[in-house]
Amino acid sequence: LFQSEQARQLIEYIRGNYGDELEYIWDKFPKYAVWRRKDSRKWYGILLTISADRLGFVGTDLVEILDLRIEPDELDELIDQQKYFFGYHMNKKHWLTICLNGSVPLEEICNRLDKSYRLATKSSVNHPMATPSSILVNPSVRP
Repeated sequence: LFQSEQARQLIEYIRGNYGDELEYIWDKFPKYAVWRRKDSRKWYGILLTISADRLGFVGTDLVEILDLRIEPDELDELIDQQKYFFGYHMNKKHWLTICLNGSVPLEEICNRLDKSYRLATKSSVNHPMATPSSILVNPSVRP
């Protein structure tokens, strides 16, 4: 389903390091999938295919993006609206979107993914996240 080289590499990275597989939880959005921790059941990554204009790019070509958890104090310094964006369909204070077009090196994405995984622990005073209930198949099932 996900075609970009970076998306495929991330799927393998997560499978190898965390043993997690993508979960396709939205019937209405079959090109959206989440990774969630086994212990806390919280999401730590969301892989999506969207139209480029949804991020402010010119055109409607499809792009793959990755939403990750992030510490709020790190967010503002990263957002450049080219490689890094406020979380697409997520809480803009606690989620970051990365465009998987090669503009961010894979190693950097993996480091951010590892941090997102750590932020998704049950015991953390984790930031409230906005799960877009309008697209959930079962809104009562939250990460």
